[in-house]
Order: sequence, then C-alpha cells, then structure tokens
Amino acid sequence: MTAPLLTARHYHDHTHRNTPVGRVHLDYEGRFLRRKVVELEDGRSLLIDLPKTTSLDHGGALIVGDGDEIVIVAAPEPLLEVTSDDLTRVAWHVGNRHTPCQIETGRLLIQRDHVIADMLRRIGAQTREVSEPFTPEGGAYGHGRTHSHEHGHSHHTHDHDH
Repeated sequence: MTAPLLTARHYHDHTHRNTPVGRVHLDYEGRFLRRKVVELEDGRSLLIDLPKTTSLDHGGALIVGDGDEIVIVAAPEPLLEVTSDDLTRVAWHVGNRHTPCQIETGRLLIQRDHVIADMLRRIGAQTREVSEPFTPEGGAYGHGRTHSHEHGHSHHTHDHDH
C-alpha cells in the first residue's frame, strides 16, 4: 500500500469553511475510531490519526494541512425501520436496551438485530429492512456513544479511552 496522501490529526463536529477538500463515506461503526487509513470519495488515501477514540458525526470535519477540511458523510448501511401507533412506547423499549437509535417523526431506525426485532413485533411494532445512513442520537450525558455501545460487541477492536 502506498503512503497516504493526507493526514488528519484533528476533528470538529461541524465545518468552518465553505469548500471541503474531500469527503469520506463511513458507516456508523466506521465513524468510531482513533487511527485508521480510509479512502476518500475521490480515491485519495487519508490517515486519520486522532489523539483519542472519537465518534465522528455526519457533517463533521477532519482537519488536514493548514486547516483544510474533509467532510464526514454517513454511508448507507443495513438498518431496521421501526413504526408503530405508539412510537413513544416503542422508543422507550429500544432505549431501555441501550440500542443506538435514530429518532425521526413517525419512525425509528436501529441496526438490524433479530432479537430486538422479535421483541418489537411482540409489543406491536412493525419492522422493515432498509439501507440508509445511520445517525443515531448521542448519549444522554453528552459523551456521544454510550458506554454500553463501546463494549457491547465482542468483535470491536477499537481502542477505548476511559
């Protein structure tokens, strides 16, 4: 592999400039990182080398060079759309299981999980498989991803700062 053309050592949760120098498409899991080489939309390589593990938001910016920005784009991924006549109650059940959840008017989006899907159907919700960008709500205490998410899946190989 050739050396990355660009290196980003800083991240902002929003852009400051009108014209980014690049865009990177990452799914939800891919937006939680500290150090990784990624491919930009135009094919260039970018080394992300942040001081600590960070949850990158859709619309956020990685800073390269003299302040140039690479915009973060939430990539489509396999999700479960959840609808119900009592969406507030359904949202409570999803939240009670510490499942990352994107809350919209009239629907919820969660990662596909057959156990949670079965539970949702038992309480009267309807589910449908979709492929869309996933931008769930942040944690209740302002830390972005919740503690349970960071350690909830054994296949993660992220460095976690505590």
